[in-house]
Amino acid sequence: MSEKVTLTIDGRKVTAPAGQTVLQAALDNGIYIPHLCSHENLHPAGACRLCVAACQGVDGVITTCTEKVKEGMVVDTHDETAEKIRKLSCDLMFKTHPSECTGCPKYGKCQLQSISQYVGDTGRRLKANTINVKADTGNPIILHEMYRCILCGRCVRACKELRGVGAIRFAETDGRMRVVIDGDSLKDAGCRFCTACVEVCPTGSIREHQQLADKLVGKTREEGFVPCRSACPAHVDVPRYIRFIKEGNYAAAAAVVREKVPFPHALGYICVHNCELECKRNELNDPISIRNLKRYAAQQDDGAWRQKAVQKPATGKKLAVVGAGAAGLTAAYYGAKLGHSVTVFEAMPLAGGQMRYGIPNYRLPREALDAEIREILGQDAAAGIQVKYNTAVENAPQLLKQGFDAVFVAIGTHAGTKLPIPGNDLEGVFVNVDFLRAFEEGTAAVGGHVVILGGGNVAVDCAGAALRLGAESVSMACLEAYDKMTATEEERAWAQEEGVRIYNSKTFHEILGDADGHCTGVRIQGIEKFYFDENRKAHMELAEGTEEVLKADTVIFAVGQRPTISSDPAVFGLELTHGNYIDTKDASGATSVPGVWAAGDVVTGTQSVIKAIAAAREAVRAIDQYLGGSGAIDETLAPEQYKDPHIGVIEHFGDKERVKPRVVPVPQRVTQYRTCGPMDQGFDKEMATCEASRCLQCDLRCELAPQKFWSDYVSEPGKEVGKEC
Repeated sequence: MSEKVTLTIDGRKVTAPAGQTVLQAALDNGIYIPHLCSHENLHPAGACRLCVAACQGVDGVITTCTEKVKEGMVVDTHDETAEKIRKLSCDLMFKTHPSECTGCPKYGKCQLQSISQYVGDTGRRLKANTINVKADTGNPIILHEMYRCILCGRCVRACKELRGVGAIRFAETDGRMRVVIDGDSLKDAGCRFCTACVEVCPTGSIREHQQLADKLVGKTREEGFVPCRSACPAHVDVPRYIRFIKEGNYAAAAAVVREKVPFPHALGYICVHNCELECKRNELNDPISIRNLKRYAAQQDDGAWRQKAVQKPATGKKLAVVGAGAAGLTAAYYGAKLGHSVTVFEAMPLAGGQMRYGIPNYRLPREALDAEIREILGQDAAAGIQVKYNTAVENAPQLLKQGFDAVFVAIGTHAGTKLPIPGNDLEGVFVNVDFLRAFEEGTAAVGGHVVILGGGNVAVDCAGAALRLGAESVSMACLEAYDKMTATEEERAWAQEEGVRIYNSKTFHEILGDADGHCTGVRIQGIEKFYFDENRKAHMELAEGTEEVLKADTVIFAVGQRPTISSDPAVFGLELTHGNYIDTKDASGATSVPGVWAAGDVVTGTQSVIKAIAAAREAVRAIDQYLGGSGAIDETLAPEQYKDPHIGVIEHFGDKERVKPRVVPVPQRVTQYRTCGPMDQGFDKEMATCEASRCLQCDLRCELAPQKFWSDYVSEPGKEVGKEC
């Protein structure tokens, strides 16, 4: 235990650790002393002179941010000389600072403003000597409005001392000292764009561009500062596992992912990577290839995380899980770890749901999926998991009458949808789910000319599968413009590389057929304008003279999916919504019947594997509480990680390009898909290390102490607050 000293500050006896500064001792004990240059993550500077105080036995004043506590020390922060110096320091800062506070984006969050309120009206009216320098808006992420700068030096010290970068510095310009970029731009200066300078700046001289600042509104520091983690539905700690990869500790990186999801390897192939859409690296060039890094880590998993895995003793409670897709298996996995006896009812002969029957094996290798399913079902659980295949459940609540204490429904959306257009019943017309299931089972066949109706990732999968079955031509037609398609940019690019032709902004009038009742083509027309009204009803205006017929002897609808259950709620036993989707009461997935929960696509409509996993985790928490448990499913499977604040300089960091994964070339990936393995081969060790080094390490900002104001500390009796600036 560190030695303690006793001292008196403003008449109050306080104790503090030996070696602590007087300022920190005061703040820790609820005694506020104004300070600006001081920051608890930075070395003391004593430059702003706001924290001065009188000390018994010392001539003049001390700067409390640099003076260490001593036994018996008596400090008076309201000494007349100290107050005069403080007011003068405040005056000198406002001499160069813009006088209009209400127009400042930091209004109400500015430490200088807060201090001026505390110090009060000084009575002086020094002649303004504002800094005439234009705002620098040309750098990505970080905006410089140095005419607001008060030369506290926090930003320079944070960049140089704390981060080891030195992208900004003090320099004399036009006869005045200023904070400047050490180069023509932040990229040129070697900036790592960690935003430590933004976090420590007390006045908003350095801050994020407004579009980034707007994203922080209404969020916690962690949510706002680390957008990749908050954008992930399961809140996987992305920066943490990327840092492990950069350090070469790949097994630890895999363990980080496993703390939130039981399918790290599968997600490494097929996750929709919302995290990448929110990655701040987008502001520089391209986002971090988070999904490929996740996959590389999963491929190096050594299983050491199992030693830390939580397994609670048997509870004697029985949980029925209906559906063995991503959501169902997630619920079964955590339910068994919580000690409940789990029985999974699956209508198909194998587990995996849409991961198996809706995503082609050239995109998601079945050996990777099967290994993770074996891990889930074969875990050393106290209660265990039993799976009943080829067993459909007709009425979910009936399971409660069969001895189960709780039921979780995650049957997905395995019924395809056909648009109500003429010719949709012709021979050669299929729906996406049936076609992809047949492709998985090896029974699918197509004609020479295939047309896919739809523009999502499922449509792209149908197109790719058709090419691999030998189609001469494959076309996709969809309502959306190219940049509005729900299929990812990567998936679209790969499809076009393989020869798929995409017809954007098209509506489908009818499917044409021959005398034998077989489809021969699809009549489409261009859309001039497409929008939804306030009632979410779709409207479109057609472009005259743009009708054409796409030749087709196979047509596949990929315009949506729905659950296979009856739209009559009496049949399945639960209240339904929007036709035959299960209606839930809250985020936990509670249904109309106590003891029954639902999650995944059967509730939300077809979305993503990661969203289904996240929803299942929330449901399991609620189910465990219902069964008498705590609902705690979080685990710490990875070792502790040291987040080194000293990130240093990486040459040309701002321009480092995104590492592209290894992809099997065309035509090999099409003609030899059964033997060449997954088309997307991901990263090797060197590629993973290089890509991990591009990360901005946004989470380091969370390690910095948040800015505080005098009102955040315990009020001092009798202290009157001064006027606003």
